[in-house]
Amino acid sequence: MNAHDLDETDCPEEIAQQNDSTPCGGKSAGRPRAADKEARQQALLQTAGRLFLDKGYGNVSLEMIAREAHVAVRTIYVKFGGKVGLLNAVIVNRRAHFFEGMRSMETDTRPMEEVLTDFSLRFLELLSQPKSNQLYRMVLGESRTSPELAEAFYEAGPKQTRKELARYFDRPDIRARLRSDFSSDVLAFHLLNCVLGDGMCSLLFPQESALTPEVRQARVQQGLKLFLHGVQQQAL
Repeated sequence: MNAHDLDETDCPEEIAQQNDSTPCGGKSAGRPRAADKEARQQALLQTAGRLFLDKGYGNVSLEMIAREAHVAVRTIYVKFGGKVGLLNAVIVNRRAHFFEGMRSMETDTRPMEEVLTDFSLRFLELLSQPKSNQLYRMVLGESRTSPELAEAFYEAGPKQTRKELARYFDRPDIRARLRSDFSSDVLAFHLLNCVLGDGMCSLLFPQESALTPEVRQARVQQGLKLFLHGVQQQAL
């Protein structure tokens, strides 16, 4: 984070005027600690994400987000560049939550099957969440009138997932185990589809709860088996 993070302009002026003893008022309590700034940023992202999903991207203004999150509109512009930048951060933050703690795939020395299982379970858990279904439907419904919405979604979500997988499949030790007639991009695309299966149906028939761990485990095992059967080098 830089000097423009959520600190000196976190509170609207009217809130600062109501309580001069707060950090937003006349008696400064000093710059917030890093943990405090992180908590404020997380609160802002959660508020923005909830409003986007509840009301729709086009129906939410920065003023509305700022009012509910108790920050200044200027703070959002400085930190995120505007509404589309804030949406991008919401998606990045949500994705990072589900992949938190996973080793870097570019250096992970575990067997390929174990690495792909770990990745796929996290990926399927993320996409099976009701909020993820809401996000997909929002993007599909509003992308015509707000093309920047679709671009931000793709850049922060699907593109990053495919790039991460492609870099893994490009590792010399992994590449040597896979058929040479498939590019790393194609491998990434097909792995995701094998794992997701008929996941697009969830956009038409949304579930009220996420898939259970047992269901996710079964789907990942079947999807990986199908994927590896088609792309691994055949033993001589």
